[in-house]
Amino acid sequence: MVNAMPGNAGGWQRDDGESPERGLILAYAPTIDAANALAALLALDDRLGETLRTTSEPMLGQIRLKWWEDALEALDRAPAPAEPVLQGIAAAVVRPDVTGGAVAGIVAGWSVLLDPELDAEALRAHGERGARLFTLAGQIAGAAERDPVAVAGQGWALADLALKLSDPGEAAAARALAETALDRACSVRWSRNGRALGAMAHLARLDLAGVERGSPRRMLRALWHRMSGR
Repeated sequence: MVNAMPGNAGGWQRDDGESPERGLILAYAPTIDAANALAALLALDDRLGETLRTTSEPMLGQIRLKWWEDALEALDRAPAPAEPVLQGIAAAVVRPDVTGGAVAGIVAGWSVLLDPELDAEALRAHGERGARLFTLAGQIAGAAERDPVAVAGQGWALADLALKLSDPGEAAAARALAETALDRACSVRWSRNGRALGAMAHLARLDLAGVERGSPRRMLRALWHRMSGR
């Protein structure tokens, strides 16, 4: 269980949108539209994590996440309300081939953290949060079919989770799943249009290795991936 929050939702610290690594990743996107879409999706992911981090009761957490799910689905029928994250999704992500309902699928991966225990099925469900985010971002960026975007997203989400779980058994299980997914994602040469997502997978792998964020090793690894796709 994560630290002192409903279910497994506590202790959540996400990379904020102003961090140097976030800016670096967005600079790897092939177009401004792709960068804006990835930024909007990550802002949504940050907000969902913050929603659980600041929730004291599982039932309240479910209500708050349901609000987000409904609000995202409503983007297919009406303009976004005066909420910055929803407006960002509406402006940069939702389009004829990407629905608000598809974006709403990210919410389910967060909901499982409200359960008191995380078994293998729940961990995989949480990994789908990253798979959905990466798949949508990759679709908008024009990533190649060979780019393992879904697997990379699963590994990215599970690595993030593994480093924040206080239960040793759950943390080890999340880490094992993350390592398997990231090994696959980092073993291929990514297309130019997919390299922002590929770089996120490589950096998540370094997170698991304990390499400090902002270190030269991380910057060089990301730069090499941008140039080579490896």
